[in-house]
This record gives sequence, C-alpha cells and structure tokens, in this order.
Amino acid sequence: MKRHLIHWIPLFLAIAGGVALAQEKPEQPPAGRGRGNPRPIVLTPDDVRAFPDAPAGFKTPRPEAPHGVVERFEYDSAVTGTRRVANVYLPPGYSSTRKYPVLYLLHGIGGDETEWMRFASPNTLLDNLIADKKAVPMIVVMPNGRALADDHVGGNAFAPEKVEGFARFERDLLDHLIPAIQAKYSTLTDREHRALAGLSMGGGQTLNFGFGNLDTFAWVGAFSSAPNTKPAAELIRDASDVKKKLKLIYLSCGNKDGLINISQGVHSYLKSQGIAHVWNVDDHGHDAATWGSNLYHFVQRLFQ
Repeated sequence: MKRHLIHWIPLFLAIAGGVALAQEKPEQPPAGRGRGNPRPIVLTPDDVRAFPDAPAGFKTPRPEAPHGVVERFEYDSAVTGTRRVANVYLPPGYSSTRKYPVLYLLHGIGGDETEWMRFASPNTLLDNLIADKKAVPMIVVMPNGRALADDHVGGNAFAPEKVEGFARFERDLLDHLIPAIQAKYSTLTDREHRALAGLSMGGGQTLNFGFGNLDTFAWVGAFSSAPNTKPAAELIRDASDVKKKLKLIYLSCGNKDGLINISQGVHSYLKSQGIAHVWNVDDHGHDAATWGSNLYHFVQRLFQ
C-alpha cells in the first residue's frame, strides 16, 4: 500500500496542482484537462448529470429552520498514540432519549476536521433539509483523516508520510473513532444506520474503507475521488455481497476535473458487475461547488 501511495503522488501533484488544499475557493482546472495534466479528459455517454446543482441558498442559514450544533469531540487513538479531534454535528432537537444514524464525512489531502465546514456548511445544509423533511435527523462526524501523531496539514501535504496517514486512518476509524462516538452519543450502532462519504482523498478513503468493510457501512458516497482509490476489481471482490449489503453507492465528479478517470473507472466496473449506483457528473472542476452540491443530494438519500 505504501509503495502504491508514493507512486501516484507526482501524478496527483500534476493534476490537482494544489486545488484540493484547504482554500475557501479552490481553483478549477482548465476545461478539457486537469490542471497541469497532459492527459485530456475523455467523457463517455454515461458521464452526465443525475441531478441538477443544489438550489441557491441550500447552505444559507434560515431563521425559521431549527438549528443543530457543531461541537468539538476528542478521542484516544492507539493508531497515532495521541488524543485526536473531530467535529460533530448534532441535529436540531438532539436528545439522548432517541437513537440517531451517523454519517462519517472525510476531507481532502490538504484538509482536516474543519474542511467540510468551510467548503459546504453541512450543519446548515442539514438544518435546512431536516426542516423541509427532505433528510432524516442524523449525526455527522467530521474527523481528521490523516492518522498521524502530527496530523496537521503543515508543509507539504503531498509528502509520502502524510499521504500514508490517510491509509492508516482505516484502523483509527474502525477501532477508535466509531466506538468513541457510540460511547458518547445516542447512536444507532448497526451497519444499516452508518454511512461514509468523502471528497478527493476522502472519496478514495470512502471507497477503500466502505467496500472493504461491508459489515460496518451500508451507505457510501465518493465525490471527486483521488488516486488513492484502489483499483475497482480490488475494491469489489464479491459483487453479490456488495449488492446485498450496500444500500447506496453514490459516485460523483465534475466534467472539468482532471481526476475524473478515477471515478469513471469505478463507475464502469460497477456497471459491468450489475451493481446499482448513482453516477453524477456535473459541470464543475475539483472544487467546493461540486462537493457541496453532491453532499446536498447524497444526504437526502441516506437512512431512508
């Protein structure tokens, strides 16, 4: 795994050019090519929209909509040997007398536990959808997916040791974060009420961890997945098991994103295996606009 991760770092650097780093408005690659990527973006007849962009104001606070809260959560990890931090969204009216499903939401290569809050305001997005009865009340956990003793972005986010931290996060998530969340919050603990989603590197993590742990997650959403994504044939060892256990597979990418070939490959393989899934190709690049819009559509389909 470490050799594989190191192998694609130059490719990711060339294509992304830093667009996945923690910026308020990541730049888009030029139309037709990934930024700095010599390989053209080749679209197929399948690469079309499943949904329109999220409507205007989808992540703007509405005075009449009850508001949830976002709080800092700390937990101990034997993977890193440190006390780690995540942000946790609790829906409006959260009560310990009720059990809630949980979505674990993973960030990109230059992000941390704050990235989703800056890019897409998932707390406000969900407040509005819950108020409109378009999404069920859920807990959302936004961790730092870089499982290292020093998990700060700092310096070169593409450094091999930092990239390796994203692969190491699998054990941190399964063995430490999920149990800690379930110990503190009033959660449903079966796989049918646990979802995993992420953007860019977090999209790759979602596919790797979600398909690799079908007894843990029943809903997966991968937005603009990065080259840390394992080959599709390796992800999907048993198509019948995937069909039986995953309630939703949601893939998305922008048609101006130089990394679209990663998601295209997963979509194509799922299609060849007859595995139902969503494939949404919008008109964006590797940017916050596509991630926020696809989160909007994804969460409405969870836990239904």
